[in-house]
Amino acid sequence: MHDRQQLEVETSMSRTVMQVFEETAARCGDLPALKTKVNGVWQATSWTEYRRNVRRTARALIGAGLEPGDGFALLAGNSEHWVTAYLGAVAAGAVPAGLYVTSSPEQCAYVIDHSDSSMVLVDSEAQLAKVLAVRDQLPKLKTIVLIGGESDAPGVLTWGALQTYADQVTEDSLQHRINALKPNDLATLIYTSGTTGNPKGVMMSHRNLTFTGEAARDAVGIERGHEVISYLPLCHIAEQNVTLHVSLAAGQTVWFAESLDALGDNLKEVRPHFFVAVPRVWEKIQAKLEAGMAEATGVKKHLLQWARGVGHASAQADQTGARRPWTYPLAERLIFSKLKAALGLDRCFYAMTGAAPIAQSTVDFFASLGITILEVYGQSESTGGGTLSMPGSNRSGSIGRALPGTEVSIAEDGEILLRGPQVALGYYKNPEATAETIDGDGWLHTGDVGHMDDDGFVYITDRKKELIITAGGENVSPQMLEGRLAGIPGVSQVAVIGDRRKFMSALFTLNPETLGTATRAAGSSARTPAEATACPLFVSWFRSQIDDANTRLARVQGIKQFTLLAEDFSVEGGELTPTMKKKRRVITEKYAAEIEAMYAG
Repeated sequence: MHDRQQLEVETSMSRTVMQVFEETAARCGDLPALKTKVNGVWQATSWTEYRRNVRRTARALIGAGLEPGDGFALLAGNSEHWVTAYLGAVAAGAVPAGLYVTSSPEQCAYVIDHSDSSMVLVDSEAQLAKVLAVRDQLPKLKTIVLIGGESDAPGVLTWGALQTYADQVTEDSLQHRINALKPNDLATLIYTSGTTGNPKGVMMSHRNLTFTGEAARDAVGIERGHEVISYLPLCHIAEQNVTLHVSLAAGQTVWFAESLDALGDNLKEVRPHFFVAVPRVWEKIQAKLEAGMAEATGVKKHLLQWARGVGHASAQADQTGARRPWTYPLAERLIFSKLKAALGLDRCFYAMTGAAPIAQSTVDFFASLGITILEVYGQSESTGGGTLSMPGSNRSGSIGRALPGTEVSIAEDGEILLRGPQVALGYYKNPEATAETIDGDGWLHTGDVGHMDDDGFVYITDRKKELIITAGGENVSPQMLEGRLAGIPGVSQVAVIGDRRKFMSALFTLNPETLGTATRAAGSSARTPAEATACPLFVSWFRSQIDDANTRLARVQGIKQFTLLAEDFSVEGGELTPTMKKKRRVITEKYAAEIEAMYAG
């Protein structure tokens, strides 16, 4: 490691979240820190106001009884209240723990109890009802803070009522708690969404959070005044890094999206410099663009095809270090710049994906439009940081190279190992799982299988525990197959089946927005996924698409049987986690009849 890089790592390792926040607030002053749309108008909160609000909220929480080491649960959507309460709890010496707003009352009870939370923040009467329904199971819970709405239930304080407690606590008392914080102290708990069983609480120190925030800021080149949009769940470490720790390190302005449905409109208003999206969001944007492109005719159609060819050639040139085609500036001016502006990505210099594998076909699609999607890799246990791709330094299919200050190694069995200041303290109240995941030498065993090339670029082939072992004893990567099959027109999602089976099969869901292209190709009159699954013409055409995909796969990987499902996988349906990862166990149980039918006879 270079001396300068080592110094930067040591500097971030020696500071707490509150030290970084205080320094940035002092440096940025009246610049906007947060923006929220109120009655159709974006309203800004300056860094000075942000600091004042956090400190007052911290004093209020202390006055209301929050003790150092207490858990502080947040059951709320992304908002200024969320980050203010989070930082206020940290300043008070408590340990915030976010919950997904889609959590059931039972899931809320588990996290609130497991995190030893004495207080919980809720942002609606509907979320309050979840907590009240299980309150008798939560003996440690003393206070519920309600944003928006009213309640006369015992122990419930509105946000306004909470703030009055600040007058009972002096600034000196608060500063004493802040000064007592140390870099290696537990700062927050991130509960893994979990594809099986109860979630585990990943313990992150101040050192973990400040290192990751500052390392990402420096690597990506995020600066004071850059704009970013907050819309993914804040209880997930990826969004928490973007909205909090990278922003606190850089001094960028965070805009809170009105909702996921409003993301498209909000993007055009924010025009972020830095945009993070899970693969499912990129896929939805792709589907809308493809549907629009399918309507193009005449000169517009030919111009679009020409520009995409130029974009594709340029992306390939970037991979090898060759010069882009001389026609690229023209394609940028005529097509790409207009497209980026229509998406709200005209200022975006870093378009990122992570949290789940992305299909190469999606990456290639955006590359053909002059938008480079850069993959980053991390998990809760590495504070979301591990490797990242950079503009001008990325390779197709790679998750990038190690974040500065981070070591990457490949174990004998192919498992990817990470070591660095971002490796978490372990799992809360679960030393056995901690020992299984973080070894005595500080290496995090990621559970992902992959390899690293001579230039340090890392590639993931699959989850170690998700590798399919066929009845013949051969290992098959479901994620690789799913990525290939997701490129079939009209497909929304794919789940490959085959563990301990005599051949590979797959469940497919269909995308209503791109289905028209597929049904036209099939000569089918079907208009909906349900109609398409019941249409012999469409099913026959779909079989031909799978047969074509099989020609590019090894014999053992080929899909012999498939089922088209009328309903898409979803969080509500239980097949996906809140970050859109497939819950394979749930899928195999829910569609057991369909799966067994594929193997019958």
